Amino acid sequence: MTQITVGIADYAVAESGAVLLTNGIGSCVAIVLYERERKIGALAHTLLPHESLSAVHEPPAKSASAAVPVMVRRIRELDGSGTIEARLIGGASMFAALLIPGAISLGARNIAAARAACAAAEIAIVGEDVGGDHGRSVVFDVDGGSLLVKSIAKGDVVL
Repeated sequence: MTQITVGIADYAVAESGAVLLTNGIGSCVAIVLYERERKIGALAHTLLPHESLSAVHEPPAKSASAAVPVMVRRIRELDGSGTIEARLIGGASMFAALLIPGAISLGARNIAAARAACAAAEIAIVGEDVGGDHGRSVVFDVDGGSLLVKSIAKGDVVL
């Protein structure tokens, strides 16, 4: 098995035989795409809800709005012609006490943006572990499509 670690504002696309990992997901959202028929997976660790919130639009996985189209294009380039499904992880409100009353946390905005990006690409979201106030890590086995969400605060979840 090849292990590929995805950093913040980065993404990776891999075929069967790979495990995609990312750590330290707080208010960020990890977007996992999977084309089950050809066993092609993608993982982005998105930092911002939309690319317009940054003066620099690189790397493309900095925002959900940019990451999803890039990952879909790469999956299709690898002959992933079947249905693509998505799973979302993260979007925590890590510093809720610092928010102005009534303000929407960055985590909540990231979740909404990831959902909107998947909807725009006509990708069904088949699993989520989002929100809350705790960090997470992701281990995605591209071969079998299994996804493990690790959290010290809340325990592990399989999506």
